[in-house]
Amino acid sequence: MNVYTTDKIRNVVLLGHGGAGKTMLAESMAYLSGITSRMGKVEEGSTVSDYDKEEQKRKFSINTSVIPIEWEGYKINILDTPGYFDFVGEVEEAVSAAGAAVIVVNGKAGIEVGTRKAWELCEKYHLPRIVYVTNMDVDNASFRQVVEDMTDLFGKKMAPFHFPIRENEKFVGYVNVVSETGNRWQGKDVVNCDIPDYSKSYLEQYRDTLMESVAETSEDMMERYFAGETFSEDEIRAALRANVCDCEIFPMTMGSNILCQGTFALIDDIIKYFPSPENRQVKGIAMKTNEIYDADYDFSKAKSAYIWKTLVDPFIGKYSLIKVNSGVLKTDDLMLNYDKDVEEKIGKIYVLQGNKPIEVNELHAGDIGALAKISKARTGDTLSTSATPIKYGKWEISKPYTYMRYKPKDKGDVDKLAQALSKISHEDITMKSVNDAENHQMLLYGMGEQHLDVIVSRLLNEYKVEITLEKPKIAFRETIKKTSDVEYKYKKQSGGHGQYGHVKMKFSPSGDLDTPYVFEQEVVGGAVPKNYFPAVEKGIADAVLRGPLAAYPVVGIKAVLYDGSYHPVDSSEMAFKTAAIQAFKKGVMEASPILLEPIMKLNVTVPDSYTGDIMGDLNKRRGRVNGMNPASAGKTLIEAEIPMSGLFGYCTDLRSMTGGYGDYSYEFLRYEPAPSDVQEKEVAARAAKVAENNAMED
Repeated sequence: MNVYTTDKIRNVVLLGHGGAGKTMLAESMAYLSGITSRMGKVEEGSTVSDYDKEEQKRKFSINTSVIPIEWEGYKINILDTPGYFDFVGEVEEAVSAAGAAVIVVNGKAGIEVGTRKAWELCEKYHLPRIVYVTNMDVDNASFRQVVEDMTDLFGKKMAPFHFPIRENEKFVGYVNVVSETGNRWQGKDVVNCDIPDYSKSYLEQYRDTLMESVAETSEDMMERYFAGETFSEDEIRAALRANVCDCEIFPMTMGSNILCQGTFALIDDIIKYFPSPENRQVKGIAMKTNEIYDADYDFSKAKSAYIWKTLVDPFIGKYSLIKVNSGVLKTDDLMLNYDKDVEEKIGKIYVLQGNKPIEVNELHAGDIGALAKISKARTGDTLSTSATPIKYGKWEISKPYTYMRYKPKDKGDVDKLAQALSKISHEDITMKSVNDAENHQMLLYGMGEQHLDVIVSRLLNEYKVEITLEKPKIAFRETIKKTSDVEYKYKKQSGGHGQYGHVKMKFSPSGDLDTPYVFEQEVVGGAVPKNYFPAVEKGIADAVLRGPLAAYPVVGIKAVLYDGSYHPVDSSEMAFKTAAIQAFKKGVMEASPILLEPIMKLNVTVPDSYTGDIMGDLNKRRGRVNGMNPASAGKTLIEAEIPMSGLFGYCTDLRSMTGGYGDYSYEFLRYEPAPSDVQEKEVAARAAKVAENNAMED
């Protein structure tokens, strides 16, 4: 592959709902540009993009793929992203590296939730975009309907550049609104044709939209427009490019990926209207001066790049996907990884076409490539020179809230599993493995159940480790409501020195649920010598780790040692510690013990029409709604408190209730007493577990 200068590069991310046709559009582009000699198919697992075995098995994209194509002296880095919400981290990474977006809409299904989410992401990062409507070869696909719906949703900035010509209900060509010409396919060629009479009213309507946009670019243009002057095609295209780059107008076009129709015009529009990196800004911090560093994809500035994605494959190895923010990166450059404080020689430079690495000598500012064998590098790290160290900010990645308990089927695979999860976490930063030591469980976090299912499958197929997923244990706590006064005498005689420890203790609520226990002593007259006080406290400290009610940690207890006795020969620290532990168990059970359950602060953002359903569902989960506030455009933020147990499976249920439009987040708020039915169930489950363990020991 040739080396391209910044002005000849376009970085374009394909966004849209799952199944809208992003991967087949990328395949169509790859075929037209000569990367492949025949079109692959998603169903057959033969596309350039979906090379991963999981993608081929499931017939949808899971990872972002990079497909650089060369077109008439330009290089377009196509970033094909997943459409399903469980893999949104891949989309967010790709958007961070893109300079513009093509939002792919299924002409048959129309606007879907993934279309809206793609639009919101582009708005957030101010990405120029083209809306591309697929499946125009399907009978009931309607470009006109998509135009109307997009205009209703996102305003009058939607501007069709092309619209279809149909004959006998077949997609045979298109009208170019800019040049006001008809075009017809004859095999692979496009020939001019007359514009059908039924299309002329639409041409006039769409043309008016374009001309208004062109007129708004300057006062001179506006005056000419109102004077009834016509603009030349060159003037129109120059004005449209400026408006597209400034997100003042959003072109709409269409085609058929399967027939490879409309793709040529789309690639042409990407080059004509989308900005090169030199037209976009990127800023970091110059670490020596602590000042803003305007990299701005300037090839003449010091070399710098950031790692926007990591690929870890058991077969092809590890690749760090980079975007060059300034300078020209060359083979054997020595680069400083500022985040890890290590200098590494970058060795060979590649561009990836799907999973195929192609070696290149250099990458200019704004280009996307891959580096192999940079051991310390992680997604989000900055590479720069030691003479000009730079740090780029990390972009926002969605936080995983769905989690399950996991364990290896073979206990001998513990180390192997840890290594495999570590490798996957380098690649997938929305997956997290957490050791919940308190509840003796390992938790696997992901963006949804499908995400977790893919991870389980990858562990088995790529790393040969089989795990099981189970419902996680809830982190209950135990405390007491009343006071108790108990004594316990630990006495053991078995030849020689015996064991003797005798304590009298009072237990009461401390009022502080953030602290396990408060220990005090009020012993008078040396009934228990001072040197045994630490042993008694150690016994309490050990006992609060597993409460007597259901073996959960104990909080909010005040323990007072006020009397006891000792034996001058047989007493020991161990004896008093044991006596304190037993006194604690007895004292807690006599002081009306209760279970405390974790309460989470939950924020749910949904379209206004779904608020009633969400509130009804929260009530079923024992949630309490605290307030409702307007969110962005037609959405409501519902603030609620909910027991942690009520959040299990919430991701799937929320998507089901809202058609995928709902988002949620939560954080720990406090502990509060569990209802009696919940407590009885937990205590009974604990008793059954103890009985089961005892039976196994027998």
